Amino acid sequence: MQSKSPAIWIASVFLAINLFAATVLSAHAQTEPPESGSNARVLVVENGNSDASKAVAQYYRAKRGIRNSLRVSCSDAALSPENETIEFTRYLRRIEQPIRVYLKAHPQIDFIVLTKGIPIRISRPQIPGSRLDFYSLDSRLAALGYGDQPDSHRVDIRDTSYDESYVMQYHHNFHGKAWANNFWNSTTRFSHSQFGGYLVTRLDGYSVSDAEALVDRGLQSEQLISDGGHPAGPILLNLALKFGFSDKASQPYGIVPSDIKNGAEVRITSEDARLGDFNSDMEHTAEQLGARGHEVELESTGEFIGNRRSLMGYASWGSNDPNFKPDLYHSLEFSPGAIAETAVSTSARTFFHVNMGQSLVADLIAQGVTGVKGYTDEPLIQAVAQPSILLDRYTRGWTLAESFYAASHFLGWQDIVLGDPLARAYPEKPQ
Repeated sequence: MQSKSPAIWIASVFLAINLFAATVLSAHAQTEPPESGSNARVLVVENGNSDASKAVAQYYRAKRGIRNSLRVSCSDAALSPENETIEFTRYLRRIEQPIRVYLKAHPQIDFIVLTKGIPIRISRPQIPGSRLDFYSLDSRLAALGYGDQPDSHRVDIRDTSYDESYVMQYHHNFHGKAWANNFWNSTTRFSHSQFGGYLVTRLDGYSVSDAEALVDRGLQSEQLISDGGHPAGPILLNLALKFGFSDKASQPYGIVPSDIKNGAEVRITSEDARLGDFNSDMEHTAEQLGARGHEVELESTGEFIGNRRSLMGYASWGSNDPNFKPDLYHSLEFSPGAIAETAVSTSARTFFHVNMGQSLVADLIAQGVTGVKGYTDEPLIQAVAQPSILLDRYTRGWTLAESFYAASHFLGWQDIVLGDPLARAYPEKPQ
C-alpha cells in the first residue's frame, strides 16, 4: 500500500513515549438512568489533562445530549506529536482498564467516542505472536472482549516484502496480530450484544474547531433528512491504474473462509496479491450506486482528480497514486454528511501539520468531510474499508460508524475512524 521504503515512515517523530506522567482517574458519575434511543448507546471519553479533549467532549455531549461520559488521565496528545503515542502498560492502566470498568457497569454501550487530546497510537504492545512496535489505540478498544468469544478469529499478518524496511528501523520483521471483524459485511445493524466489540470513532483534527465541525456536519446532514430532503452531492471514486485490477465480480472479498472452524486463525501473507481489489471494488461500487440512482464519478483514466466540490463520498489511493498532486488533494471540498477513505498506509499517523510523508486524512477533515478512515501505521491494503460496503450501507441510512466498521476486515489493528458515530446523511432504506 506504500513504497517499500523507510522514507515514508516518519514514526521516529513520534517515538518519544516516556512523556506520560502519572495521574489519577476520575469518571463523571451518572446519577440518572440513561436516556432512551441512540444517545444512551454512546460513551464519550475525555482526557482530564487536555483542555482540547475536555472542550470537544463537552461540545459533543451538549450537541447530542450524551450522558455516558468517562474522564481518563494521560499526557495531552493535542500538545505535541510525541504525546500522540502512549506506552502499552500506561495505556492499560490509564485508558483501557477504566473503560472496561465503565462498560461492565453500562452494558447498553455500543459506540465509544474518543476526543482530541487522547493518544492515537500504542507503543511496545505486549501481544503474543506480534513483532510490531505500534498499534492504533482506537482499534484496540474496538476489539475489547474479542478474546473471550470462542467464535472470534485471530488474524496473523505477515508480509515479507516489508521485512527489510522493518529490520532497518526496528530490528525485526513485519509480523503482527489482529482480529477478524465479526461485523464485516453485515446486513444487520450493529449491537455489542450480537457482534461483540465496540464501534469506536474519534473527534479529532488539526484543531478543536476541526474536531467540533465533525459533530456539526453530522447534525446538519441529519437535519436535511428530518426536513424531508436528500443529499445531492456526487461521489468521486479515483482509480490508480498502477495497482491493477482483480475480478470485479468477486467484490467485496472476505478474508475469513466460509468453512473455517470456530477460533481458527486466519493468515495474511501478502499485500501485493490484493492491491487490484481496491480498484475493482471501486468499479463495483460505481455500478451498484449508479443503479440505485446516485451520482457517481469514476475516474479510470489514470488521472488524479481534484477541484471537486459538494462531494458526498470519496475514495482514492491518495498519495500512493503515481499522479498524486497535493494541490489537487487539498482542492477537494465536501458537503455536510460526506464520508471518505484513502488507501494510504499512514494517513492518520498524526493530527499535526507536517511537510513530509504520505497524505493525511486530517486535511480532508479541514476541507469539510464528516467521516473518514485512516491508519496510524502500516496496515496493508486488506485493512482499507471496502467502498462497495462502506458507501452501500451509508447511502441506505446506516450510521457513519456502522458503515465504516461493516466495510473493514480487522479490529485491534492500525485503523482509526474519524467522525460522530451516530451521524447519518441518507434516509433509511431496506438492504
